[in-house]
Amino acid sequence: MLGHSWSCLLQGPPLDVEPYMQELDLIKLLKLLSPNEGGGGGGRREGVRRVESYESSGNLSSGQQQPQQLQQQQQRVAQRLLVVANRLPVSAIRDGDGWDLKLSAGGLVSALLGVKQNFETRWIGWAGVNVPDEEGRASLTEALALKGCVPVFLDEDTVDQYYNGYCNNVLWPLFHYIGLPQEDRLAATRSMDSQFNAYKHANQLFAQVVFSQYQEGDVVWCHDYHLMCLPKFLKDLDSHMKVGWFLHTPFPSSEIYRTLPLRSELLKAVLTADLIGFHTYDYARHFVSACTRILGLEGTPEGVEDHGKLTRVSAFPIGIDPDRFIQALETDQVKLHIKELRRFFAGRKVMLGVDRLDMIKGIPQKLLAFEMFLEKHPEWQENVLLVQIAVPTRTDVPEYQRLTSQVHEIVGRINGRFGSVTFVPIHHLDRSLAFHELCALYASTDVVLVTSLRDGMNLVSYEYVACQNSKKTEGVLVLSEFSGAAQSLGAGALLVNPWNIREMCGAIEVALNMPENERKERQRHNFTHVTTHTAQAWADTFVSELNDTVVEAELRTLHTVLHLPLETAVGRFRESKNRLLILGFNATITAQVEGPRRRGPDQIMEMNLQLHPGMRDSLATLCADPNTILVILSGSERTVLDEAFGDYSMWLAAENGMFLRHTHGEWMTTMPEPLNMDWVESVQLVFDYFCERTPRSFVETRETSLVWNYKYADGEFGRVQARNMLQHLWTGPISNAAVDVVQGSKSVEVRPVGVSKGAAIDRIIAEIIRSKDMRLQIDYVMCMGHFLSKDEDVYTYFDPKLPFERDRHSSTHLTTNGKLDKAAGDRRLAAKSCDRYLAKSNKMAVVRTKSGSLLSPESNGSPYTRSNSFTDRKNIDWETMELDSSVVMNISADTYFSCAVGRKSSAARYSLSSTEEVVDFFQALANTYSKPVSEANSGPPLHSSSASMGLHVLQAAGDQLCPLQCGT
Repeated sequence: MLGHSWSCLLQGPPLDVEPYMQELDLIKLLKLLSPNEGGGGGGRREGVRRVESYESSGNLSSGQQQPQQLQQQQQRVAQRLLVVANRLPVSAIRDGDGWDLKLSAGGLVSALLGVKQNFETRWIGWAGVNVPDEEGRASLTEALALKGCVPVFLDEDTVDQYYNGYCNNVLWPLFHYIGLPQEDRLAATRSMDSQFNAYKHANQLFAQVVFSQYQEGDVVWCHDYHLMCLPKFLKDLDSHMKVGWFLHTPFPSSEIYRTLPLRSELLKAVLTADLIGFHTYDYARHFVSACTRILGLEGTPEGVEDHGKLTRVSAFPIGIDPDRFIQALETDQVKLHIKELRRFFAGRKVMLGVDRLDMIKGIPQKLLAFEMFLEKHPEWQENVLLVQIAVPTRTDVPEYQRLTSQVHEIVGRINGRFGSVTFVPIHHLDRSLAFHELCALYASTDVVLVTSLRDGMNLVSYEYVACQNSKKTEGVLVLSEFSGAAQSLGAGALLVNPWNIREMCGAIEVALNMPENERKERQRHNFTHVTTHTAQAWADTFVSELNDTVVEAELRTLHTVLHLPLETAVGRFRESKNRLLILGFNATITAQVEGPRRRGPDQIMEMNLQLHPGMRDSLATLCADPNTILVILSGSERTVLDEAFGDYSMWLAAENGMFLRHTHGEWMTTMPEPLNMDWVESVQLVFDYFCERTPRSFVETRETSLVWNYKYADGEFGRVQARNMLQHLWTGPISNAAVDVVQGSKSVEVRPVGVSKGAAIDRIIAEIIRSKDMRLQIDYVMCMGHFLSKDEDVYTYFDPKLPFERDRHSSTHLTTNGKLDKAAGDRRLAAKSCDRYLAKSNKMAVVRTKSGSLLSPESNGSPYTRSNSFTDRKNIDWETMELDSSVVMNISADTYFSCAVGRKSSAARYSLSSTEEVVDFFQALANTYSKPVSEANSGPPLHSSSASMGLHVLQAAGDQLCPLQCGT
């Protein structure tokens, strides 16, 4: 489109402009080009198409062109396609009490006429006229319904601010690299905020009309920058609706797009669509880059991923209906025009330019290149001429008025310098042409110049190629490398940089002197592409891809965890007698940090992890319950957990569970020994190397692992550096070390083999059971966190639905009678099996594992044998120890809840989207303590204290209880 260049559908009503000037030596040419049409205006498809009657071009509704029986059969089997665009494909003109409807010409109209055999198409859009009265709206709706169209009625104020304001003054220039408008350009409009509100309001009106027409199974195809908010509004109305969005303009580089106010809101709205389409790969790449750099999401070869939700992004180059042009050349009307034009141009080479008179079309650059050519090659001065069709548009805008004056000035200067009484080198027409006139002109010229400074696709080149194949001497296409068509027709065209006048001058010389065999070969390549990649193929491909994308999304949904059923989880908690809650820390219950002016998180503040304020009272209430065991299982260092949770009565497991303590006790290590950490120094050197070369990345040095984090760095650059880092690591420092390399979404961690939350959880639970004289079965378990895939085996540890599988590193397991028995299987999936599952469901997976034993010969393979390097406590002989028979895990599928936070693809059974939802959930758990715990639980309590006693009461009684007992 140029924003608008290729289709009148999304731009405006067909232009009807008279020539601004007609020189005396152009009178004869004007008569040849327009013997019957006066100064008729054309459509906005490059501004040169005249509207054709609806009846002569065919109805948009497939049923009206078929017998009634076939129509009824097709309605039963055909999928409905709802095409939603700013403008309807018909122009409505009020005729007394009725309406005169004519089919608008355009690439999108032609494309979707071709899918009528496979889809029942219905168009939804603005009719282009203001209809304030209800009677007029009803009659127009009825008239459009006969043509398969549904109108969206917009009042004049909304149109002014939504269409003329935000669409044409803000989005369209920005998408074409012109930059945001200055205040003087907005003098006639209201503030940008007001325009954006009107933009959203218009999109909501579109959504309401679409929803009123929607039936289950329909495909909704939204078009262009006018409707960027529409996918979100549609998904809000029905999350299962199949929604695709296609942009017909360029999408700018992320560095340009990021200057747009409310940039994030538009991106998020578009990302709710199932499939997003662009004309070229470059535009798709720019969009994905904007999502990664501005929203911080992950770009993948398939599209954009947001916490497990994938939005497909792909390139779908639009085409034309070549048969329409090829068949037009066979008509007597076009043949007569061709004959007359060739007689008029006899003896001279003819070059053609067909554009709207717009700043991005590069018309002044084209004229200056032609002027330079005439200067350098005087032998061509009376042997070549340029026919430039330039349809004026937005004639009330000062910038366009200045452009018109500039073009006329250049044309006048060139004609004055190189013209004569009998010859004028430039034939400039400020008007549009009828379709048959345009086809004749295409077929009669030797070179076409497309010099767009920035263009979505520009189908003039396609139309020229389609009309050239019937000639004995094929024409040459000179094409701007900044048009979308350059990626499709680049093989057969002469590509130029329109800003380089000398380069275009040279291309004109090459085109005029090109040998006939080379012309034919270039035309053969171009014609093959144009006839293969048609508008019909474009539409069929997009709709087919959209259907496939929805099916793939449904299949992914089968592997995507469900949202945590809050009422059920809270209800089971209330009914239970003894609970175990295992919580992650970072990105689970940490405070959200706002940056200055809400530009994003404050990076320095975010590095200092803080407990979310909304969790404090809830944790205090839960910790006060002697029948609730709380464990914080985190990869953070011990000092971080001490600072955050030192005032609570709970268990802390630091560095992925390798260090453990109750807040009323001392830290102890759960690490099997010996732990070989000889690799740390060499890995530290590699991490420091990449940290110096990756701005805003940093290294976290922990006692059992090293982490290189680039979440604050440029996302794309960070991923490239992470790949290079992995190559450095595996070819050097850790080539023979017993370590795991775990690649997170924006981090690389090196840790010893077997160091994971899942591998540590059995030792943690065993220590808790040993230290706590429990008299009630644990009949409720909640495991919640934002864990890397390597650590997600913690979710499967308790899952009663998973098969029992013996851990190859463990020889001791709890039995139903409370004893540790080598023969018993544990309630967890082995880490190896969990990794296989996650490799299919999550991109954040273990990169590589070097096998190696972590157990000392003295340990006899028992993971429960601990080093006493960090504590004065003596080692425990777990194989001979017996626990009280009442210490038993008694959980079922109804009383076990594993929940991933911020990740929809996980080994957990459920998910919550954010920390705020976690806070709300724990507040709901705390609210269950409306009565003392001794009254709320039906089983015999461990203590008679109630939650209302508060943490300070329990701390005062700590001297009378076991110092490692949860609830002291």
